Amino acid sequence: MAIIKPIVSIQSDEELLKAYQQNLHENALATLYLRYADLLYGVCLKYLKDADASQDAVMNIYSEIVEKLKHHQIENFKGWVYVVAKNHCLMQLRKSKKAITVEFQPQFMQNEDFTHLDDVLTKENDFIVLEKCMQTLQLQQQQAINLFYLQNKCYNDIAIELQMEWNKVRSLIQNGRRNLKICMENNGVE
Repeated sequence: MAIIKPIVSIQSDEELLKAYQQNLHENALATLYLRYADLLYGVCLKYLKDADASQDAVMNIYSEIVEKLKHHQIENFKGWVYVVAKNHCLMQLRKSKKAITVEFQPQFMQNEDFTHLDDVLTKENDFIVLEKCMQTLQLQQQQAINLFYLQNKCYNDIAIELQMEWNKVRSLIQNGRRNLKICMENNGVE
């Protein structure tokens, strides 16, 4: 990679800009850019309010203008590069607002204690007790509970399927649920 040295002779912004755009003379662009580097740093510091972020932004802006100058005709470089710097900083601020920061909450971290496995085993045991308790219910209560809770059917559909009145279905489900609760409590499940 070649080291870029600023052009020593004093040329106008327009001459340096023309030299770069016509011949991609990087020294011309470097000289032109260095004239306004302090201005750009000030703009970045004004928006970003951080010295390191502003220095990074000034370097990124140089890369940005290298590409933009290949496709844009510029009449007033100082005004144009000021707007480029301002827009660059505003985009940085927007990106930082979109970044979601979440506070660390240690209670949600997995630890060496395997109590969560105990919970899984407890639930498995509860399901076994539930199956046994279901078998203690009357046949119609079993059917109504099964259709309502396991098959997600409504009272009307259950009444049609079991060929019963709606009130009878409701009564079967309520009584069946109460009987299941009593059975499970008697078997140590809360």
